[in-house]
Amino acid sequence: MTAEQEQEEAGDGERLLRLVATGLVRLSQLRGPGDPVYPDVVQAAYNQLVLGCLRQGEPAPGSVPELARWAGEKPLAEWWPFGLPDEETGGLRLVDLDTGVPVQECLEWAVSAPDPAAEQVENELLGEALKLCRAAKDPDAYTAFRRLLIERPVLTGAEIALLGSDLDLALLHSTVKRCYEPVTAAHVRDGQCVTCAGCGCLLVPLRDGGYACQLDRCRREVVRVGRRVAPGASGGLYHLTRPLRTFITGPGLAETGLEAELAGLGLPVEMWPRFDTYDLRITLPDGRVWAIDVKDRANPALLARGTTPLRTDPPYDRGLLVIPAYRFQERDGYREVFLHHLPEDVGGRVELLTDKELLRQVKTALGWMKKGARNA
Repeated sequence: MTAEQEQEEAGDGERLLRLVATGLVRLSQLRGPGDPVYPDVVQAAYNQLVLGCLRQGEPAPGSVPELARWAGEKPLAEWWPFGLPDEETGGLRLVDLDTGVPVQECLEWAVSAPDPAAEQVENELLGEALKLCRAAKDPDAYTAFRRLLIERPVLTGAEIALLGSDLDLALLHSTVKRCYEPVTAAHVRDGQCVTCAGCGCLLVPLRDGGYACQLDRCRREVVRVGRRVAPGASGGLYHLTRPLRTFITGPGLAETGLEAELAGLGLPVEMWPRFDTYDLRITLPDGRVWAIDVKDRANPALLARGTTPLRTDPPYDRGLLVIPAYRFQERDGYREVFLHHLPEDVGGRVELLTDKELLRQVKTALGWMKKGARNA
């Protein structure tokens, strides 16, 4: 096989992976018998996968349900008909075997797919909120909206209704209501739903009697049970949609965690300045400004391809892309893969740090400033 053929096959494999990931995400969103058996994107993903397997002389799943089983039971390297984007992807299971839902990295492939069927809820709803807040010249409303999605991923129907009278959120009440969806039976056991003490999202009951959290930041630790809520209480129970939980609540907890740490060091912290130009803006005692964008992505290659330099309004002296440290612990070579896939025109204009590295550098900067003040 020539180099050109290998490159073409790799491209085919990535396009198919995006399509299959999108199909699995859409399949997981079906709520009951009233839904179509197989949405178009699901059937297209299955058909293209079978065709790819036949062309490569590889076994193919015999049905859509079998595809979903393979995605949970087998790492990609055991059944994928094409080359994989990077060697780390070979061990990926697209569906969590315990909960039966797509893992975060599957959502990342779907969200990055140039296909409207990927249903990029995060971008649509946040874009709508930004447009409304900018038109009203109300940055406080946007900040309150972001904090709501981070701090309250579970609300009752009565609580959602009351948000309409909240001075900061009234402007976005219609948008807020579309960010939440009714809780499904998948989250109910013995007539109750249970929240995760770590992130506040609903836990998924497991067959062995335990629970699982769908956020990656919580899955690596022992699940801590939070409050118990009856799904029918106070106008029904509502859960933030899965894309928003994954791409807003998850990294948002890292953002607000950094906010608390940096404020504890005595630094003024501005959150989502100028309607979310970036996530945090800190000003050091000597006047230098650091701009921080926080991402919590499982796949560093996908993250790198979508990375652009931070916008410069409000201005800053140093722009940083910050990733929770656990991502580097869970995936060897995270930094190297990111830098390898970072577009050439972006390289050198984005600094990648873990949250722990950022805090160490801030403390070091503050220490040098204090030492210099004493010697002055």
